[in-house]
Amino acid sequence: MENNVTVKKRFFPRKKVCRFCADPSLVIDYKNPELLKAFLNEKGMIIHRRQTGNCAFHQRRLTTAIKRARIMALLPFVADVEIEE
Repeated sequence: MENNVTVKKRFFPRKKVCRFCADPSLVIDYKNPELLKAFLNEKGMIIHRRQTGNCAFHQRRLTTAIKRARIMALLPFVADVEIEE
């Protein structure tokens, strides 16, 4: 008698590494909106640490830079909403 038992392999997600800790040449600056746009979702909200994988130190710096860029009108506060008529 054979037992046909399937064993599920557990899925272990890969640990996310802070992009700024891994590459010291990347500098968080409010004058670089192309870098900051990667950390905004389609609504224009800041993506949290769990999704981006940033460390707490760089996430705080990133948040400050995004807020400064918004005030200087380099980034939008909210995304453009298209009104359908």
